[in-house]
Amino acid sequence: MREIGQPRIVVIGGGTGLPVLLRGLKLYPVDITAIVTVADDGGSSGRLREDMHIPPPGDIRNVLASLSDVEPLVEEMFQHRFNTSNELSGHSLGNLILAAMTSITGNFVHAIQEMSKILNVRGKVLPSANQSVILHAEMEDGTIVSGESKIPYSGKRINRVFMTPKNIRPLPESIQAIRQADLIIIGPGSLYTSILPNLLVPRLGGEVCRSRAKKVYICNLMTQAGETHGFTASDHVKALYDHMDCAFIDTILVNNEEVPADIQLRYNEELADPVRYDLQRLFELGLEVVHADIAYQENGAIRHDPKKVAKIIYNLLLIETNKRYEA
Repeated sequence: MREIGQPRIVVIGGGTGLPVLLRGLKLYPVDITAIVTVADDGGSSGRLREDMHIPPPGDIRNVLASLSDVEPLVEEMFQHRFNTSNELSGHSLGNLILAAMTSITGNFVHAIQEMSKILNVRGKVLPSANQSVILHAEMEDGTIVSGESKIPYSGKRINRVFMTPKNIRPLPESIQAIRQADLIIIGPGSLYTSILPNLLVPRLGGEVCRSRAKKVYICNLMTQAGETHGFTASDHVKALYDHMDCAFIDTILVNNEEVPADIQLRYNEELADPVRYDLQRLFELGLEVVHADIAYQENGAIRHDPKKVAKIIYNLLLIETNKRYEA
């Protein structure tokens, strides 16, 4: 529940980046609403989506776990993935529970609300739509690739992404949260397959553009093969603007520390490089640029540091709320 006087933050994204940020943010006295993509069609989520005709639960599950306040063993159980030789193989327990709860309540959003109570979630978790959506990518050569999980493997450069069906509706709670937000955070996460599937939901992206809240984009640390190969920080921003047909970001947070050579070597094998923040171009786009050492190493990979990023976000929030108070 929201405590009186707590500033409101809306965080929009999906994939592995969003939960990392939320683990840091939940330690601060803020009211969090996480709006999460429902475009995933791979792995356990894709199978449940196909078999039970429900929105994919995987990204939602990860966000619920990141915001939960339960014993570590309970969270570990919720995140447990079966490794068997039968139909359970590859499924996580949390995905199955969310699918079961959707069947019981008859509504995916209600299922999330009930699981939030069970897991003592600090904040509100909302799908960007209460239905499955299909993400499509139009490539530079005009071909169309359908399915979130297939897009990064097309071997072609993305021109734009779009979704079907055309009558996708955002949740009223999401619209209200955006309208009431003191700060809106975009990312981190895969640009075309985690972030844009939220903003492309009719009305939801428009509300973000119109919101008077400060909007902060947390730029990815590394480029992604099949999505953003060779992209600079400003290229990420321009892709967002091109899709939304509005310049809506106020501040961009970028990493200013060199990625260790051994880590870069590992990513080079995946055709990924550190995202270069082209300062002059970002200034030309009218952005406030916050650059700091916000990365750490984990199992040979480079990740956003949840504590460092959350501290920066909270300080930006305090500055913003103080401005409003003084006004």
